[in-house]
Amino acid sequence: LTAMECRVLSIQSHVVRGYVGNKSASFPLQLLGFEVDSINSVQFSNHTGYSHWKGQVLTADELHVLYEGIKLNNVHHYDYVLTGYTRDTSFLEMVVDIVQELKRANPNLVYVCDPVLGDHGSMYVPQNLYPVYKNKVVPVADIITPNQFEAELLTGKNISTEKDAVEVMDLLHAMGPDTVVITSSDLPSRLGDRFLVSLGSQRHVRPDGSRTTQRVRLEVPKVDAVFVGTGDLFAAMLLAWTHHYPTDLKTACEKTFSVMHHVIQRTISYAHELAGPGRRPSPPQLELRMVQSKADIEDPAIVTEATVIS
Repeated sequence: LTAMECRVLSIQSHVVRGYVGNKSASFPLQLLGFEVDSINSVQFSNHTGYSHWKGQVLTADELHVLYEGIKLNNVHHYDYVLTGYTRDTSFLEMVVDIVQELKRANPNLVYVCDPVLGDHGSMYVPQNLYPVYKNKVVPVADIITPNQFEAELLTGKNISTEKDAVEVMDLLHAMGPDTVVITSSDLPSRLGDRFLVSLGSQRHVRPDGSRTTQRVRLEVPKVDAVFVGTGDLFAAMLLAWTHHYPTDLKTACEKTFSVMHHVIQRTISYAHELAGPGRRPSPPQLELRMVQSKADIEDPAIVTEATVIS
């Protein structure tokens, strides 16, 4: 299938102002030729990094009603499902039911999941989501994009060396997904402390039935700012570039991380310009410059190169 023939069901948050969740995922995927159907897990005025926000949260029952409507019209054939931040266990379990049903209809469907649990040693979703992710979501996922904390939490193993990270990715493969990208880690970068290390691993079945695994490492420049919506953009771009390079994780990661670099650099430059000399940019100033990054999303200049580690 070309991207033009691919349909994505994206079940994510929605904000009126800015780029988070479905807005972070849909626009870049559409630019790259994917048809995107969006279900808003929440509908907020803006992301929760602002001082104030208002809005509604979709319940599991309401999600089921929307899905039933799609099904009744027999337009529920999807090639990809994409999910991100969720706070409710029953909603997450309904997502799993939908993914399983869609996979029965299309066994080639790819489920891309950002298992949003927390970061830097602490959870920022309710604790009862953890067993649902571990026991129900990850086993039906094909591509997952945890950070180091989430990868450690899901496997029960700490990462302090590259060897640990490879073992954690293998444990995650054993749980279900064929593609695992640890988006950020605390491992020391070979390029110094202004870079962070990301790692990826992809399993393939050869025509003779034997398995092979490609693993990559990337050194990614750190940025001194808090962005919201970058995880959603990352998962969407990994979906797109693994579609175009299904057996070449190195290239897919280089394209994905390079898009991230261009969008973030454009955003931070603009934010500093607005904030003025010596002042920290505010949440509205740090909204991702997505429309302005159209050309970089469509054809990113490669600025982050991946190293194959095994």
